[in-house]
Amino acid sequence: MKKTVKVVVIDDSAYNRRAITKMLEGIPEVEVIGYAADGEEGIRKIVDLKPDLVTLDLEMPKMDGFTLLRVINAKCPVPVIVISARNDDERVFKALELGAVDFIPKPTTSISIDLLKIQADLQQKVRSVCNLNMAALKPREEAVVTDRELIRRSRSQVVPPKKLVTGFEVVAIGSSTGGPPALQTIFSAFTDKLPFAMVVAQHMPEGFTKAFADRLNRFSAFEIKEAEDGDLIKPGRILVASGGKNLILQKAEGDVVARLQAPTTKDKYIPSVDVLFESCAKIYGDKLLGVVLTGMGNDGSRGVRAIKAAGGSVLAESRESAVVFGMPREAIATGSVDKILTLDGMAREILIRCGVIAPHD
Repeated sequence: MKKTVKVVVIDDSAYNRRAITKMLEGIPEVEVIGYAADGEEGIRKIVDLKPDLVTLDLEMPKMDGFTLLRVINAKCPVPVIVISARNDDERVFKALELGAVDFIPKPTTSISIDLLKIQADLQQKVRSVCNLNMAALKPREEAVVTDRELIRRSRSQVVPPKKLVTGFEVVAIGSSTGGPPALQTIFSAFTDKLPFAMVVAQHMPEGFTKAFADRLNRFSAFEIKEAEDGDLIKPGRILVASGGKNLILQKAEGDVVARLQAPTTKDKYIPSVDVLFESCAKIYGDKLLGVVLTGMGNDGSRGVRAIKAAGGSVLAESRESAVVFGMPREAIATGSVDKILTLDGMAREILIRCGVIAPHD
């Protein structure tokens, strides 16, 4: 980090405000410039102090975190990291849809010194703020509608199977910061069950991926679920890697099934995109399409090389739409990416590559 990141901390607990401030000030380039105990005070501090980042508790008096997110996104957009209790998973995903950039689960619902356990996670995520693309944090409803309309128009021109030059059977997606709303944008555009399967590695802590997959399932014609050991990889299904574990694919009696593995000390990011991509490449070869979406770090760069070496293809999200361009940038740098495109065209491109629609409007 090369510049001072100015932060406003919003939490109705005085203890939590002090603890979060202490953790943030452990980063040399971070300065906590204000505090707020409720949403109304939080908005005033954000407007007056113009911070680079806000940490936000969702449950507060006077004005909750959701209302605050709506107001500041309309008036003065700023990156927001939600720090919320683990039993607030549904609320967390709603906050991400409203423009929060990321979230950190509190270790306990009660006020406790255990809050200090989030320090490493908090500091890592704060360090990504300097590279944040605020334009990509806007609500994505318009992008979903646009993509659906393009797909609807294209479905009238189905490519005959004998003319297909592609025809991928599995799409493997990797994402991190900014990934949950990006994945929802893509999956919401699929209004029919389609003849390919998808697997997803989204960096997310244990205990949240089931609720995340269940939420995605409500917006798509695909069956979307958290991966369980032994789940079949089959057309019309999307498996989301379980938080805290790696997802790999294996052949089993003529089928391909999901296997969950404990991460190793070499896995910096979990669930690992590299591990998922490499296992998929071994099984599907030239029938595999890899997709690298928004996220910090380089997870996926090793995996895209494996996909290309096996004869598959790779798409990457562009700098224009990625909330954090780290993962796509590293994937592109390998020379293994076939096409770079914005998020609002990703679903349609996947359908083209899988032979569902023609490559023209």
